[in-house]
Amino acid sequence: MFTLFHHPFCPHSRFIRLIAGEYGLDLKLVEERSWERREAFLLLNAAGTTPVMVDDEQPPIPGAAIIAEYVDEAYGAGMGPKRLMPEAIGERVEVRRLMAWFNEKFFEEVSHPLVTERIYKRFMSEENGGGPPSADVMRAAKANVRYHLAYIGWLAQTRNFLAGDRLTYADLAAAAHLSAIDYLGDVPWSEDDAAKAWYARVKSRPSFRPLLSEWLAGVPASRTYVDLDF
Repeated sequence: MFTLFHHPFCPHSRFIRLIAGEYGLDLKLVEERSWERREAFLLLNAAGTTPVMVDDEQPPIPGAAIIAEYVDEAYGAGMGPKRLMPEAIGERVEVRRLMAWFNEKFFEEVSHPLVTERIYKRFMSEENGGGPPSADVMRAAKANVRYHLAYIGWLAQTRNFLAGDRLTYADLAAAAHLSAIDYLGDVPWSEDDAAKAWYARVKSRPSFRPLLSEWLAGVPASRTYVDLDF
């Protein structure tokens, strides 16, 4: 069994949890509030960011991209057609490109600011950056989500899944980030039917169920979050 240091609303942590669900890996979840900069956690990952996966037989594995590569190298070949990274080099490049798009660009422009302002700040001390959410930051992030949603819709219209014919890391990365802000009701699903239909397919997978069952006290989930037929 692996131990995953995570935060329930960290999009990168959600990405790894979806991967583990698809591959049938058992995870012991340990909630980590990275802004607290715990010394024991910094010894696992000097960057102080989630997620970090720990296996007694390996050094700590920090960061979503590194964990995803580790899981593929360790378990991917045994998954056959359910492998989340394609065999062909060109197809692998496309999956990695889209992983980076969502784990870096979408995160910076949309999911990180919204989750930070609307969730993390509730639990941060003033010294750690806590306080009222910034309306300007949230307004910019909500504007940015629209062009990302349009891009997802374009990919979904031209391919069976985002990176090609079958489910890959690209779909799970995109869905993980969207799920965090969909909880908050910040995804304008009415603006792109193709993106909405793609997300409904991914959200209906068994690997998604643990995410949809999690709630944050004082912040109710949006109507679309748990509704598979939203």
